Order: sequence, then structure tokens, then C-alpha cells
Amino acid sequence: MFLIGQYDSPFVRRVAIAMRFYGLTFQHKPWSTFGDADKIAPYNPLRRVPTLVLDDGETLIETTAILDYLDELAGPDKAMLPARGMERRHQLRLCALASGLSDKSVSLVYESVLRKEQLKLWVDRCEAQISGALDVLEKERATAATPFLFGERIGHSDIAVACALRFTGEAHPELYKVDRYPRLAAHAAACEALPPFKEIHQPLSPPNG
Repeated sequence: MFLIGQYDSPFVRRVAIAMRFYGLTFQHKPWSTFGDADKIAPYNPLRRVPTLVLDDGETLIETTAILDYLDELAGPDKAMLPARGMERRHQLRLCALASGLSDKSVSLVYESVLRKEQLKLWVDRCEAQISGALDVLEKERATAATPFLFGERIGHSDIAVACALRFTGEAHPELYKVDRYPRLAAHAAACEALPPFKEIHQPLSPPNG
């Protein structure tokens, strides 16, 4: 199978890191949604990433759907998300916050490079959403006394948060200040020190307007 998308995307990176933790072999197609949209289109008509193409030709086109499939491959004992219960819902909530943080951080990048005149109302809204997500995630991380958010073993929420933080820190350092979010900064540092995070990374390369 092969994964489409560049690793400077927090969504693509999140999927690739999960695949490394699961020990899954895959090819990587570092295609850009801007420069390589025509290459992506036959696999994903939305021309979005991540896109995962399975060995039998089936295509998965959304982060949550891809991770759900990976969990199925890993099996319940190895899956990084519980199959049911309160912890599953709690993890999914944090994943949603991290995904929203990533989404708004990406939106702000596009706003700055693709518009000659930025729409202040939209910028203010995105910045408020980013700050709100960071504030809640900082509190959540402060309540966890374990190495990871839900115990001794890494989960999807840990990966999602770390990937979102790296992207936001590179794209909007004025919004993600380490001294304001020390628990998140420590979480990100611990995750980034792990081999899959070291292997799967790419400096932010915004599209040209």
C-alpha cells in the first residue's frame, strides 16, 4: 500500500507515524495538493491528503477512516484506541481538538499565502480557535500524570496532539508559545524523541501564492 501526501501536513504525518508504530510497511508518495493535484485526483477526487491506497486498489481518503482501518489491522490488543467505552470517547475528543487545531493552523497558512488581502474576521476567528484548543489541551495534559495521555502506552491522541503542536509551532510561533503551554511542550518533546517521530518529519513548506 502507499500513502499520499507530504509529511509537513500534520494529518499525513499522523497517519505515517501510526503506521510505523504498528510496524506496517508502506510506500510514500510525497505529492503536494497544489503542485501534484492531478496525480492525486485519480485516487482521491477531492485532491486531498492523506490518501491511503491499499494493495487491492481500495482507497481510503480521510484521516479518521484511515486510522480506523489501521486499528483493525493491528487488532484490539495493539490498537492505539480502545474499541469502546469512556476512554475511547475521551481519546476521540482530544483527537478532535488536535485535528481542529491542525485544521485552523493550516487555514491560517493558506490565508497568509494565498490572499493578497487577509480577511481580518476570518483570521481573528482562526486565532481564537487555535488559542482555545491549546488552552484546553494544556489543561488535559496537566491532568495526566502518566507518560502519555492515557497511560504508559502511546495512543492516537498523543500522536495527534504532537503533530498538531509541531505544525502550529512552525507555522504560527506567535500563537503557540512554549512558556505559556509547558505541559504541551513537554509532551511534544517526549513524542518527538521517539524513533517514528524522528523518521517521519518534514519542515513546513507553504504553497506559493
